[in-house]
Amino acid sequence: MKIIELILDEEDFETGVEAISIVESPAIESDFVALKNQEIKLAEVDKEKKILMGALLIPNKPIYRQGEEGEYYIYFSKETICKASQLFLQNGNQSNSTLEHSEVLNGLTLVESWLVEDKEKDKSALYGLDVPLGTWMGSVKVNNDEVWNEFVKTKKVKGFSIEGYFADKMEAPKDKISEDMAEQLLSQIKQIIK
Repeated sequence: MKIIELILDEEDFETGVEAISIVESPAIESDFVALKNQEIKLAEVDKEKKILMGALLIPNKPIYRQGEEGEYYIYFSKETICKASQLFLQNGNQSNSTLEHSEVLNGLTLVESWLVEDKEKDKSALYGLDVPLGTWMGSVKVNNDEVWNEFVKTKKVKGFSIEGYFADKMEAPKDKISEDMAEQLLSQIKQIIK
């Protein structure tokens, strides 16, 4: 089965992540965490912040796809994820959101964006998320009661999925993929198939 690296075409200004979708089954297989406010104000205890935090893109994670060309896997390198995270904010897309990649949502805004640089000291570890170095993490503020009550609280959505345009790098030359990376991808593919 083909393994295709998706990259940003730096000469094509229309490539990159355009929106963040909240979905039931995130392709990166990483659910978000719904954050709650632990601040005590008079009689109010545990008032919800309505913030979702989770992985937006995970480097070298094989993502299964099926299309006209058959079955294949795609993945993003750390470098592509870094560029994509920067372009997303530079292009002012932090308020672009959808539900299951189909319905445009209002009231959702990416309020935090970072790349994991230290697994032990990263905010993701504080919330029990075990993600690799180079993962693009984000926190999305949900200022839409309908979305929060109907989809988040009922757990109809469990994670993030990105929407955007990337160029594909068909079957990268072997000298571009290290043996360690190839073994890691193969191991992950075997786990998915099992």
